Amino acid sequence: MKRLNRIIGSSLIAGLFLNSCAKHEILPYEVDKPESIIAQENIDAYSPLISYIDKNAHPNFKWGVALNMDDYLNKGVMYRLANRNFEEMVMGYEMKHASIVQADGTLNLSKLERVIKAAQENNMALFGHTLTWHSGQNATYLNSLIAPVKLPAGSDPGPGGINVPSESGYSMKMTNPSVVNAWEAQTAYDIAGIETNTEYILKIAAKGSKAGSIGIDLQATSNYTGDSFGSIALTTEYKEYELKLTTTAVRNRFIINFGQYVGTIFIDDVSLKKVGTNAEIIAGGNFESGISGWFGWGNNSTRSQSAEGEGYGGPGGTVIEKTPEEKKSILTQALETFIAGMMSVTKDYVKAWDVVNEPMSDWPDQYALKTGVGKAELAEDEFYWQDYLGKDYAVKAIQFARKYGNPDDILFINDYGLEGSGDKCKGLIAYVNYVESKGAKVDGIGTQMHINSTANKDQIVNMYKLLAATGKMIKVSELDIGLGDNIKTANANAEMYQQQADMYQFVIEKYFEIIPKAQQYGITLWSPFDSPDRENSYWRRGEPIGIWTESFVRKPAYQAVAEALQKQK
Repeated sequence: MKRLNRIIGSSLIAGLFLNSCAKHEILPYEVDKPESIIAQENIDAYSPLISYIDKNAHPNFKWGVALNMDDYLNKGVMYRLANRNFEEMVMGYEMKHASIVQADGTLNLSKLERVIKAAQENNMALFGHTLTWHSGQNATYLNSLIAPVKLPAGSDPGPGGINVPSESGYSMKMTNPSVVNAWEAQTAYDIAGIETNTEYILKIAAKGSKAGSIGIDLQATSNYTGDSFGSIALTTEYKEYELKLTTTAVRNRFIINFGQYVGTIFIDDVSLKKVGTNAEIIAGGNFESGISGWFGWGNNSTRSQSAEGEGYGGPGGTVIEKTPEEKKSILTQALETFIAGMMSVTKDYVKAWDVVNEPMSDWPDQYALKTGVGKAELAEDEFYWQDYLGKDYAVKAIQFARKYGNPDDILFINDYGLEGSGDKCKGLIAYVNYVESKGAKVDGIGTQMHINSTANKDQIVNMYKLLAATGKMIKVSELDIGLGDNIKTANANAEMYQQQADMYQFVIEKYFEIIPKAQQYGITLWSPFDSPDRENSYWRRGEPIGIWTESFVRKPAYQAVAEALQKQK
């Protein structure tokens, strides 16, 4: 057995030695390149998009992109990509009223001046967006201009003045007979919808039978933890208080702690809101209909509706409401000031503007203007100029743009949903005709086209035909295309991306086919990249709407756009 092992071992060593001396030969081995890799290589082989536009055939056509101002000023990837692929850019937000107009009404134009300089350095045209809109407005400032005038107590009310007593109506009255811990005498109101990590603002009017302090919290009844607004120092006269807090957990109870205050407390005009909204969380906070929903306990404390005349009636003195004519005059001046300021720094470089953005109502009458009248809640940046200046608000805006800009500037009225099944496109055209009947020339109409790959192609063609018939310059002003049904990037597949590419190509080819060359202002991509799925993603969150991915990889839509542009040569 041992000998056999030695023989086998010797043979193995000899075999290894012989093999080590043999010539190395690489055996032939091939594998087909995956089709997905081939497809991506084909897309990546395309040139920058701007190279596909024949400027001899289309000298006035502008190929544009929407950007964040900081992305361009910081000169990163977005800056380089924009300069390589586009010839005109528009700022998504930073040229709007709320970005420019400060709390005191002054205009901060320094950043705008910087982006103009950067655009000039790269021969990048800058399209102005926008001078008049219902969103993106410094609504706090504008509302302050038309707020009632309050005169001190004892002033002569004069014409239109209303004497406002410091006490009128009802309040909630609370009593506490002796000093205990603050939480041992409480008044509460159960609430819903309070979110975690969210800022809330409390406004309340209060007074007491003597000086002292009370505390106010938001509480979770599941474990009695809470977040505090802090305390308020009461005097014997009503005072208005404004307090804020940021929640650290979900809360469901508003609670007043007054165990350390001995005496009688009156509270009124309780308003609790999430910062940035106008929705009241506490109903009936003026107590004019009683104290339904309020309850409490501890130390023989009481709570009830006060006697009539013990509520808060305002700071006292005289309130004079501005008339509709006065409001119109004040806001017309505010609009002129804004447009004049914008033109003072842009007119040497910016030659085209969205002067009026999104004027038309969505429903039920698409021939009517949008309005804030009757809306239960307005956003912090929402202000409807047309509700105060009337139907001629666009007339004024265009007249101011002409007055302070260049005589040959191209001025647009821009809106979304014109490719829809309703009458919005016809309604906008009718409004443009009205504006011109008042002596204000409108050079162009912008159609935003935030659409999906499932959009009705016949309706798109019909929209183009209606717009072409106006004789105006036509701009596809904010093009981006989703996949439909709110499909997010994580759920998208190759077939969906090809459908998206086909729709991008269709929209561009039909624009060149239907809109006469003399009326072709251009096309702007509103979101060149897919929208990220994160909290601060403000536009079509998580949808793959661009022609590049979030990581700057070209998609099939890039190829489709390039081919659509190239066909126009």
